[in-house]
Amino acid sequence: MRYGMLFDVTRCVGCAACVMACKVEHATLQGTYWSSVFFQETGTYPNARMTAIPAGCMHCQNAPCVQSCPTGASHHSEEGVSLVDHDKCIGCRTCVNACPYNARHYNYTNIDDNRYFGQDFAPTPFELEKTGKHIRGTVEKCVMCDERVAEGKNPACVTTCIARARIFGDLDDPESEISAAIKAKNARPMAEHLSTQPNVYYAGKF
Repeated sequence: MRYGMLFDVTRCVGCAACVMACKVEHATLQGTYWSSVFFQETGTYPNARMTAIPAGCMHCQNAPCVQSCPTGASHHSEEGVSLVDHDKCIGCRTCVNACPYNARHYNYTNIDDNRYFGQDFAPTPFELEKTGKHIRGTVEKCVMCDERVAEGKNPACVTTCIARARIFGDLDDPESEISAAIKAKNARPMAEHLSTQPNVYYAGKF
């Protein structure tokens, strides 16, 4: 089994519901986004258009972040998901520099710092429960909602997507929805020339 995701840019409307779903699910730091949406303008007036491009960790099989980590904190799960063991992470940020997708984030602060929620906002019990998982001085990134997936659920970003532009599933199963969609849509990974072998695919041109 190898988990992966498909982003269909022909369906993405750029609403950023996936971004907020991720923030709610993981209570990431202010300014830290494990899930992002970028916009690319193509064409010229009067035929210019804007394309919304979802982004995040590509969960590469040949991952520069994993290869460069001096402690083994960056690793792959049995399902091929790229993860960080915060007990081993020393915050050297070698993996941050090695990642060609800018998908890793260094945790500069913690819940005891007013900068976490903002000077005028106190954390809710829900936020406190979620933020307790963040460790100052370590690197964080998308975990493909491993806890939700272990419960048989889809990642939060997939569940929330109003345009059904995201598909999650087993890439090793040729009969899975994601495998069928990749084949039907001729989906390809981003920046294939980097040879990182991402487990995230894109359908549509950008």
